[in-house]
Amino acid sequence: MHVEPSPTRTDDLDEAVAVFVCHRRPLFGIAYRILGSAVEAEDVVQEVWLRWQKADRPAVVSPVAFLSTATTRLAINVAQSARVRRETYIGPWLPEPVDTSADPALGAERAEAVELALLLVLERLTPVERAAYVLREAFDYGYAEIAQMLELGVVNVRKIVSRARRHVLDERRESVDAAEHRRLLSAFVAAARTGDVASLEALLTPDAVSLSDGNGIRGCARVPVLGRARVARLSVHRRFWREAEPEFVEANGSTGVVVRRDGRPLAFLTAAASKDGIHQLLWVFAPGKLAAVTGSRPGGWRRRWAAGSRAAVCRG
Repeated sequence: MHVEPSPTRTDDLDEAVAVFVCHRRPLFGIAYRILGSAVEAEDVVQEVWLRWQKADRPAVVSPVAFLSTATTRLAINVAQSARVRRETYIGPWLPEPVDTSADPALGAERAEAVELALLLVLERLTPVERAAYVLREAFDYGYAEIAQMLELGVVNVRKIVSRARRHVLDERRESVDAAEHRRLLSAFVAAARTGDVASLEALLTPDAVSLSDGNGIRGCARVPVLGRARVARLSVHRRFWREAEPEFVEANGSTGVVVRRDGRPLAFLTAAASKDGIHQLLWVFAPGKLAAVTGSRPGGWRRRWAAGSRAAVCRG
């Protein structure tokens, strides 16, 4: 016997879907900045959707507060367990780059805390410190709102944000503008492809460092490479650049390079640069981390979420 779904419940779920879709991008933005992983952020957003489905929504005073709080707390939990998992990671761990060409701020009111180099700095903070900094600096939440989301006192939150901000300022150098960043990265790639070590050294600062995230991939440096001369020599690896095709992309709010061979992504590269030159190179070789910036991840959480919402509607 076929039973038609209840119009009231269907309408209520349609409204829940509409509210969630409206806030999905900033939710992903919060989770991604706290975790530095698009995959983990997608999983967090999927879990928040399930919680929103099951919530007593008529009793929720502020849907955005409910969703943001759930996202933040879940992301902190994942970050705490991720810290343990990353202790066994082979070589440097780098955040997962994401394509920001269509959504430059990943739904944030301000674009802070999305650059790969800054996400790496945030990784050195505790998950709670990271969450407080992200909510304040990237999304402009008030201290009272953050305190409620983290279940902490307002004075304590102010101290946490101040401490995190100070740590970020201590770790970062003043960056060049977007045009100069792209020029330096373009010149670096051109010199590396032709084996021009002298030109590479001229682009690098004396204390330049190159970090490669390969999680054990053969031929990928498992320790940071330090110093202008060593970084330059490493960067002209002929076998890597042979028949490679660099593609400039917008990733994490700035210029990056996806290196392909025969159409297959080999690596992602970006840099941190000051007026003195490039001081940090970030290479991502781990295949699982290239999907979000190359568009090769199939469907992802969006398909799972859509399927879940359709199933919920069908169940009535």
